[in-house]
Amino acid sequence: MATKHGRNKNSSELSRLIEEIIVDAYDDDEQLWAFRQAFEDNVAMPAEAFVVGEPVTVMTIDYDGNERRGLTARCRREAGSEQMIAACDLIFPEGSIAARYVAAYRKWLGIEPHPQGSLSKTRRRPQKATEDDIDMSRDVELIAIAVKGNAVSCRLPGKDRVITIRATRLWDLAPGEIILVTPRKQWCYKDHPYLSGEIKTWRLDIPALGLTPLKLKERGRWDPRDHYWGEPDEPIEEWAKPIIDQGPRFEYEMEQVLPGEDPDDPDTDPILEAVERKETGDSLGAERMLMSLLAVDLRCLDAHAHLGNFAFDHFPEKAIRHYEVGARIGELSLGEGFNGVLHWGCINNRPFLRCMHGYGLCLSRLGRHKEAEGLFTRMLWLNPSDNQGVRFLLGKVREEGLS
Repeated sequence: MATKHGRNKNSSELSRLIEEIIVDAYDDDEQLWAFRQAFEDNVAMPAEAFVVGEPVTVMTIDYDGNERRGLTARCRREAGSEQMIAACDLIFPEGSIAARYVAAYRKWLGIEPHPQGSLSKTRRRPQKATEDDIDMSRDVELIAIAVKGNAVSCRLPGKDRVITIRATRLWDLAPGEIILVTPRKQWCYKDHPYLSGEIKTWRLDIPALGLTPLKLKERGRWDPRDHYWGEPDEPIEEWAKPIIDQGPRFEYEMEQVLPGEDPDDPDTDPILEAVERKETGDSLGAERMLMSLLAVDLRCLDAHAHLGNFAFDHFPEKAIRHYEVGARIGELSLGEGFNGVLHWGCINNRPFLRCMHGYGLCLSRLGRHKEAEGLFTRMLWLNPSDNQGVRFLLGKVREEGLS
């Protein structure tokens, strides 16, 4: 962590750099043109960067005369598509010339020069698959990490290499599923590898994804004797009795992965932004934003949960696949025999509990009542406060399971 002296020194250096850039510019328009010229003269393009946790290649930084818009950057994503974004949102590798000039520009704008949680320090840009990685004479297994239209961004199992599949028969895949593809053609477009072919089958095999389990932080012991189970004159409900009889247990908080989040700025929450897009009618944009998060890290459980939420009302068969992937990834952290408590009150536990809840609801809607009963019972053991109300669903799924 930088010392106060170090931060002051850095701020002074940025101030001097800003003075050098805008020395002959007298209003905002002229100074924006000066910054644009400074980037052109000093920052080599194309350059690697991150935007909301997603790796991009910055092709150009420009200014079109719109003072409110400011500097813009034309960026190329992993799949080859291009987008225009505000230059101040770029995160370049720490210590690079590009990072220094972006910091100066952000300071000139009056915002924090160095945004918290710089992903350039913690995320490594995945390598691109080469012709030698794919045997075109046989079926190939790939891990789906993002689905966008008829294109599936994939990672090669056991390798940090990515490729995009253009499928002749695209199933409603969920990120985290493993697909078996019969390859037909391999090519490269705008420096990104592509593969066309037919998706023959898919399967869910979470251990095969090679993910690092989310961390669990111990938060002390939970004692059911201190828990509110209702008024003193009310009988204890049947589902609660074995939980009480079990006695005290340790409670935990699960690590939450949210690419692009700034802990000091709630406005940077990409999940909330995706929900807002959905609510304003931009369903495609909302889904693509969530897919982009999973392309960075499949352990973003809230992205799985909200993709399930988006599909739940009309397509439970599709929603259940998103929920199940998220729930199974969360289960990696628990292991067999886990007997701890994951309270809803710990905000970081909520993405996992949302995935489980959605998974259980889909099981019930699809007639898999026995599985739904087992899952809801497990949820009550994990979160006895039952903030999601699964205790009210237990009787229903039991009755339907017997009918």
